[in-house]
Amino acid sequence: MRYDFMKIGIIGGGISGLTLAWYLQKAGVPYDLFEADTRPGGNLHSLPTPEGYLLEVGPNSLQMSTELEELLADLALTDQIQDAAAVSQHRYVLRDGRYQVLPGSPPSLLTNGFFSLKAKWQLLKEFRTPAAPLDPQETVAHFFRRRFGPEIVDYAVNPFMAGIYAGDPEQLLIHKTFPQLAALEQQFGSVLRGFAKTSKGAGRRRIVTLKKGIQTIADALAARLSGYQAGTTVTAISRAADGTYQLELKGPQGLEAAPGYSHLALALPTYAVAPLLQPLFPQAAAALAAVHYPPMSAVYSAYDRAAVAHPLNGFGALNPKVEGTYAAGSIWTSSIYPNRVPAGQVLFTTFVGGAQYEDAARQPEEAQKAAVHTELSKLYGITGAPRWQFRYSWPRSIPQFDQRIVGAHAAAAELEAERIVAVANWRAGVGVPDCVRHARRTAEQLAAEQ
Repeated sequence: MRYDFMKIGIIGGGISGLTLAWYLQKAGVPYDLFEADTRPGGNLHSLPTPEGYLLEVGPNSLQMSTELEELLADLALTDQIQDAAAVSQHRYVLRDGRYQVLPGSPPSLLTNGFFSLKAKWQLLKEFRTPAAPLDPQETVAHFFRRRFGPEIVDYAVNPFMAGIYAGDPEQLLIHKTFPQLAALEQQFGSVLRGFAKTSKGAGRRRIVTLKKGIQTIADALAARLSGYQAGTTVTAISRAADGTYQLELKGPQGLEAAPGYSHLALALPTYAVAPLLQPLFPQAAAALAAVHYPPMSAVYSAYDRAAVAHPLNGFGALNPKVEGTYAAGSIWTSSIYPNRVPAGQVLFTTFVGGAQYEDAARQPEEAQKAAVHTELSKLYGITGAPRWQFRYSWPRSIPQFDQRIVGAHAAAAELEAERIVAVANWRAGVGVPDCVRHARRTAEQLAAEQ
């Protein structure tokens, strides 16, 4: 449908809202972007410290995609890209109390000593296991257990879900979290056979950051957006007689009203969107409010290199739930990006909390720091106290793609008929490349309606 009048009101200045605004601006579509914080980027947050550390208190690295690479080129940031160190290809998982390298490809699963002979046999059997009927209620754990056996779930799927998605594979839905895997089973009858047929020539994706931090992307976008309004909170949404949307704002000048918008774009977490939608769309608001965001903390611990026995020759290590650890795992920040710590030191970024560790996430800061240090000392052979520690806490972290997300996605689809689109990570996927891709496609669709 084409409109005589089009102007987009974007609520939220994280990577999704910023990217949407950028591509609308390039297409000549009028918009206003409202961000409550004075800092753009939302979860993209780089934090330099006086002690000489450069911390990421959001995504620690970016998996390069075509859309992300093109966005960085658009923003003249290509020369700021920093690849992860070569050792980052190695990922460790705790098993029987010690860290072991997790096999990085299907062939190495069979030759590496990480998994038992029984688990390897179940991997081979997967090629002959027939596809089951598509079940929209199937969880990630059930899918992998059905096709690959329990050991793969315990020592690969579970730690990956906890460390990357802050999630519980027993609750996350396969068709929402990994729809491509469910599709491979349906198309090829075997996930591994599907990988073999569709991944030929596809190498490992680049893992990158920006030299001054991932925050650089958000800052560059905000600086180039003519319709970006920082420090401005949308406090209410109403609808005029002509069908346009009116926004009540609270900004530097106090309360004010924004002009009418033909469309709205929601680039906020569901718990922030729900109260705004409740007066006009109560059912949609209730569905969005139900989405679960578990609490999580990141504890940053620095040590003298000589005090750490482990070689730290990898990206980091994940802790399976069956190992009974306090934390979900740690990223070895100084191994991936050595220039982010003072010389002679190593830095661990340890994740406490998520859907499987919620009680630990709610502990006081000093208790978390102490527990992390105790566990790191035991697992990595560390002697002495940390040189420095810092904690960053999210009372609500990553949206969980469990049964509750189904209603939220259905509500988002229904809102599109009301000229309201959702571009946040709960709709697009939790990764930065997912958000960039979805926001760009949404901008293209809106521009086509002019």
